[in-house]
Amino acid sequence: MNPALRPCVFFDRDGVVNRSPGPGYVNHLDDFHILPGFADCVRAAAEKGIPSVVVTNQRGIERGITPPGQLDAMHRRLRGELAREGLELLDILVCTADDNAHPDRKPNPGMLRTAAKRHHLDLSRSWMIGDRESDVQTGLNAGVAATVLVEDGTTPSAATYRVPDMPACAALLRQKL
Repeated sequence: MNPALRPCVFFDRDGVVNRSPGPGYVNHLDDFHILPGFADCVRAAAEKGIPSVVVTNQRGIERGITPPGQLDAMHRRLRGELAREGLELLDILVCTADDNAHPDRKPNPGMLRTAAKRHHLDLSRSWMIGDRESDVQTGLNAGVAATVLVEDGTTPSAATYRVPDMPACAALLRQKL
């Protein structure tokens, strides 16, 4: 018996879940600061019965810049902070490949497809939220229903929606999911 497929909200990590380092990488736990509003986005999805998944490129691992233990510690902190608010992530998928042609490296849709297969998710009813156009393209490449660009600029975007910050993203999710 095949369980019914369900939608999901996919989140990029740096710049959406946690403060972006700008150029470069979040290499150590001390530099990992969860953004105000992210937990509320997870809550908004959960209130509709929709799970949340983080998908993140972390080529700093392959380049030897980010210690793998630090990456694990950051994700433990993230899960712990959400748990204190009664929230959880369905999964965190990480692509450490430095090769842009790797099927899991965004904007390629591999991580979303992996999550869909692993957790019985319906990509055509899911959302992708990110702070770069490559995140929007990831969602489009995976065939998601909607994409959200978290960016307060006016540069052209293929995103379905644009919001200036994560609190505004939570409000959008409550209105549109």
